[in-house]
Amino acid sequence: MRAGTDRREYALALALGAAGALLILLAVRQVWAHAIYTPPRPLPSQDVAVRGQSLVPMAGALAIAGLACLAAVIATRGRLRRATGVLLCLIGIGAIVAATASVTAAAVLSAAAGAGPGAGAGSTTSGTPGGGGAVAISGAPGHAVITGLVWHGAAMAGGLALVAAGLATAWRGGRWPVMSSRYEQAGRDEQAGRYEQAGRGARETADSAAAMWDSLNHDVDPT
Repeated sequence: MRAGTDRREYALALALGAAGALLILLAVRQVWAHAIYTPPRPLPSQDVAVRGQSLVPMAGALAIAGLACLAAVIATRGRLRRATGVLLCLIGIGAIVAATASVTAAAVLSAAAGAGPGAGAGSTTSGTPGGGGAVAISGAPGHAVITGLVWHGAAMAGGLALVAAGLATAWRGGRWPVMSSRYEQAGRDEQAGRYEQAGRGARETADSAAAMWDSLNHDVDPT
């Protein structure tokens, strides 16, 4: 019963941590804000969409580190696994701090001004969706519109999931099953079988030698 409970806890912690990291990665790839630029006429206005990865890049990096830490949880055991759980918890806290950083208008405009094709920002012009990567018009006045509060919250929720998985690993990880234990047990059983077979052969050889010696002592040809 206890072994089954440990396995369920193990699977749940891994699933929770993986879900949290993937949620962060999904959230930072979404649009969190728009930078609206209005140049002098007759130039059209420009709307630059800024994704979360341009505003809180550390959150995405920590999510990837969290996935690597989960792989380490699978590969370790005992105290080392508990230490990995503490590290995972710290990564989650770091992701929360990064994701909760206030998204200011200045940060949005700065990210939009430095965005190029594939740099984490898209653009629309005069309200019509455009291709990727147009940058802000130099010298044009601009203002920021924050639109990604839901994704901002999702990134924080992902960080909390990493913290919960890390705490569970640090607290209970020493009791959880180890991925390679069954293979190690099979190896030990095979080695024990070889030793037993070798010992049986040695006993049979010793018995044959003793029987031959007794026959010679009684002047009986053992052949």
